[in-house]
Amino acid sequence: MIEILNGTHETVAYREMKGIKVFLNTDPEDFPLHWHTALELIMPVRNDYTVRTNGETIHVVPGDILLIPPGELHSLFAPPEGERLFMQFDYSLLCSLTGMDSLLHTLRPYRLIRACEQGGLAETLREYLEEIKKEYTSEDPYREPSVYSLFLRFFVALGRSDMAEGNKFPDISPSKQQEYIEKFMSICTYINDHCTEDLSIEKLAARAGFSKYHFSRLFKQFTDVSCYEYLISRRIAYAERLLLTPNLSITEVAMQSGFNSLSTFNRIFKTAKNCTPSSYKSLNRGTRLDTAGSPD
Repeated sequence: MIEILNGTHETVAYREMKGIKVFLNTDPEDFPLHWHTALELIMPVRNDYTVRTNGETIHVVPGDILLIPPGELHSLFAPPEGERLFMQFDYSLLCSLTGMDSLLHTLRPYRLIRACEQGGLAETLREYLEEIKKEYTSEDPYREPSVYSLFLRFFVALGRSDMAEGNKFPDISPSKQQEYIEKFMSICTYINDHCTEDLSIEKLAARAGFSKYHFSRLFKQFTDVSCYEYLISRRIAYAERLLLTPNLSITEVAMQSGFNSLSTFNRIFKTAKNCTPSSYKSLNRGTRLDTAGSPD
């Protein structure tokens, strides 16, 4: 299944459509620790499947949908027999659309949608994936735009479900709910675009038009993490990409990612990724870490 692997970096070969790869997999082979810039969706069809990522072992059963965001290290473990639907999608194609970049953050380090999830979300999303598979393998001349539109509808349905179920702003009147949602989606997008700059909560609060205290409380309600945690996660994601550049030192990566201290960068990176920045660089030159073991 992995065609091009350099160390742990998989280069996804999009052959049928730009930025999209869809296939049924029946291979009993396990796949080692790897990552890619594509967002990956895994939906078992027959028998279960096991994925290890972020130090966790996830057992996925038929009807479940597992989403692994770009850049997340993961390994795959197959049963002797089974079938599962894989989709790899260049999520950057959607990030220019309002809300899509913020949604990507909520999927980290992974998102598991159980078949029995209440509210019918899993069933709705499975229908989109089945339709994508059907269009992807058809001969229709408009199959590519159809597949793109179905992926967009898939993520819109997921995002709307999160908003509806999360009750993001319970203390805000219904007439203000949408205004607040749009405002904090805009703030998240701003942080994503400027994460390497000197951003303070005071500056972000002023940009949103709130006091620091009110902003901090509302931001955590919206994202389920503090503003500081959100900013750090974006800087770590940026640093991960820079660490793949051979001629950049760890210090240069730290500074370019918005960290003003090498020791702080090393500590935060290790907490977030379970390895030091230097180990991460070694990992992507093909050196395996202890976390790459078999599932529990």
